[in-house]
Amino acid sequence: MNSLDPILFRSEQEKALTRRTFLTRSTTGLGTIALASLLNPAAEAAPTTGPAGALKTLHFAPKAKRVIYLFQSGAPSHLDLFDPKPKLTEMTGEELPPSVRMGQRITGMTAGQAVLKCVGPAFPFQRYGKSGVEISSMLPHIGGIADDIALVRSIHTDPINHDPAVTFFGTGNQQPGRPTMGSWLAYGLGSENENLPAYVVLTSGSGGQSLQARYWGNGFLPGNYQGVQLRSQGDPVLYVSNPPGLSGKARRQLLDAMQDLNRRQLGALNDPAIATHIENYELAFRMQTSVPELMDLTKEPKEILELYGAEPGKPSFANNCLLARRLAERGVRFIQLCHRDWDHHGGLPDGIKAQTKNTDRGSAALIQDLKLRGLLDETLVIWGGEFGRTAYSQGDISKTNFGRDHHPRCYSMWFAGGGIKPGLVLGKTDDFGYNVVESPVSVHDLHATLLHLLGIEHTRFTYRFEGRDFRLTDIHGELVPALMA
Repeated sequence: MNSLDPILFRSEQEKALTRRTFLTRSTTGLGTIALASLLNPAAEAAPTTGPAGALKTLHFAPKAKRVIYLFQSGAPSHLDLFDPKPKLTEMTGEELPPSVRMGQRITGMTAGQAVLKCVGPAFPFQRYGKSGVEISSMLPHIGGIADDIALVRSIHTDPINHDPAVTFFGTGNQQPGRPTMGSWLAYGLGSENENLPAYVVLTSGSGGQSLQARYWGNGFLPGNYQGVQLRSQGDPVLYVSNPPGLSGKARRQLLDAMQDLNRRQLGALNDPAIATHIENYELAFRMQTSVPELMDLTKEPKEILELYGAEPGKPSFANNCLLARRLAERGVRFIQLCHRDWDHHGGLPDGIKAQTKNTDRGSAALIQDLKLRGLLDETLVIWGGEFGRTAYSQGDISKTNFGRDHHPRCYSMWFAGGGIKPGLVLGKTDDFGYNVVESPVSVHDLHATLLHLLGIEHTRFTYRFEGRDFRLTDIHGELVPALMA
């Protein structure tokens, strides 16, 4: 038996020495390989401008490199801004014909009203651009770029309440838990700048619907693909600055010691979440230098600040539009501006007046500035909310006051740059702006088209999670060729 003992011992060793164990014991094993891939993309022949995404090659030549999404939280009224309806104005105070509504669901906020009274726009429309497109007189700056944008009047969505509607537009599904558009693009396309996140969020406005962090969440994608919110006051990113008394050198030493422990743990467990932590810590360290420079608007020329109506040190949507251009210049892949307080169930005339004043100039200036710098052709800009507003008033109507309820059946958005056909007006609604009657465009259709402009075939861009291949367009989505140049 003694002569067999060494053989038995060697056999047990061979059983224990699995491939994972071998690689784990070889310095830090798989962790070292994974970390090298994360922190040294050049080693894999990736672009020198930043880490490559999951899509090593695009499905076709892209028209756009990045997206700026100007999200107007609360749902601006298409009837008061982009879709004039003379008949609706004529019938103000009269009941909405039942043949228009056709028994479609409405919210509990107006379901109890005895009469659904038509109400026309709060302010007159004007014709803008060579095409003479009609846009509210409250949006003169956006009217001034009418020939650079594509206005789509036939968007429709499924949810009738804010949170599921915002979630649906962002992720393609009403239920929370899926990645947002920005996370999908950060995952698929990667970053063009290793010193900034691929997905950045800026917020402005107050009141109205709250903004949930999952509106720029990564869902089931790794955590490094979530949107990073940059704040307009205090530290731009929470906890990214060194604590008092800690030098940059000491911070680097502390980080190196922590990362060494992380690498050891990654080598032992091969847990992707640990690799994500390692990458995020390194990005945060680099952001200590890149973010303060980015956020400093005082270095912008006076004429540019005036173009936007931006004032350094005074947070606003205009400031954020200027920051969006600066982020685009630096190669950030998806830039999401969230502006609140468009939810006008009452006091709509004053509310519309206030919010158009807050957003009109900056929105138009962003298009003009991108165009001036040669960035518009490669930057896709999206402007709009989560749904439209009703043709009938919520509550009583007076000469100076009325409100509008939620309306998912149709609404308006505009797009510019990155392969969008400029000067276009697409789609048509009925005489009451209640139903789409020509060229309907769903949220899934928009997602498919936007991905196409970025060089991605939406049905081939998937991520396997819990045994299923998920995609932004779910099982839907058709291209909108008329929207593309």
